Amino acid sequence: MEKEYISLFDLQSKLKEGIECLFPKRIWIRAEVSALKARNGGHCYLELSQSDEKGLTAKAQAIIWSSRYRFIAPYFESVTGSPISEGMVILVEVQVNYSQLYGLSLIVNDIDPEFSLGLKELERQRTIERLQKEGLMGLQSELPLPVLPYDLAVISAEDAAGYRDFVRHLEGNAYGFKVNIELFPALMQGAGCPQSVVEAMDAVLESGKDYDAVLILRGGGSKLDLACFDDYGMAAVIAQYPLPVLMAIGHDQDFHVADMVANTYVKTPTALADFILGMYEDEDARLTAWASRVRLAAAGRISAAESCLDVLRARVRGAFSLKVAAMEAALNVLQTRVAAADPRRILERGYALALDGRGVVMKSVSGRKAGDSVSVMFADGVIGCEVKEVCRK
Repeated sequence: MEKEYISLFDLQSKLKEGIECLFPKRIWIRAEVSALKARNGGHCYLELSQSDEKGLTAKAQAIIWSSRYRFIAPYFESVTGSPISEGMVILVEVQVNYSQLYGLSLIVNDIDPEFSLGLKELERQRTIERLQKEGLMGLQSELPLPVLPYDLAVISAEDAAGYRDFVRHLEGNAYGFKVNIELFPALMQGAGCPQSVVEAMDAVLESGKDYDAVLILRGGGSKLDLACFDDYGMAAVIAQYPLPVLMAIGHDQDFHVADMVANTYVKTPTALADFILGMYEDEDARLTAWASRVRLAAAGRISAAESCLDVLRARVRGAFSLKVAAMEAALNVLQTRVAAADPRRILERGYALALDGRGVVMKSVSGRKAGDSVSVMFADGVIGCEVKEVCRK
């Protein structure tokens, strides 16, 4: 007895008819881009998928024809700041297509970039609420920054322009301030960024060095590129880190969850270099002010001491002058007395001195005898005599 059958083409045709009748119009679907390949001809081939906690639950092939891709791709990137890439969850408008030869495929007509941004923002808000409930917000702000942070552990990509700008700006400062920088390399975008940054932070602690602060640096990028800095795991580690964490991620318009929990955040790596240099400038200005005050105080003390010394000098000079005057007066009295007692003055008044043969003044006739030589001294000369007779009184 012959079995009934249909050809594979007929089966595929019936499936095509049924599927395309079921979805005659374009529909919007939510899916993750698990693979993407843009061909040289301009077409873009996607693999869309959906997963749950158990793993992959659905998968389909999708195509963006070149006529649509050249409009969809730049518009998506202009809104989100990032090109369509693997790992993104997108809201895509498709036309369901079934081919007898290639099976089911989805022809992409449009992609909503606002949906991708909205998912990230929703996840960001949930992360912020969780950190607030767990009391992790504000922990870093309680850690004091050193007045002059010198030993700095920097977490960044070694070839990142933001890191190079930071180093160049810091080392080329006009004041000649010096700091010690040590780089701990990490991925600074993509799905692997949070874990890579956390591992670098662990490496800082395991190094055994006493760093004054940890700096996480990255220059500008698209919103989706920088969305990794809204990761809960990274933010929780930063919030509970034992060293002050300073953030400088992205451009002026960016503000991430990691910024919220950090000790200090600024907009760009260059701004962070200015922040550190500003601490040195403030301390230098404070020390300069103190030095000026010390110089003024010392000058005041010296001036007061000089004034006191001038007074003492004047007093000593006056006292010495008085002492000299008194001594001169006493000397004058002595000179008068000496002059009055000068034997020549007595001789000038008509008196004479008798001297024995040895030239000693004779004050008595005692011991004198006839024949002794005697000299008689007058004011104008001396007479030599001989004793003829001694008459005692």
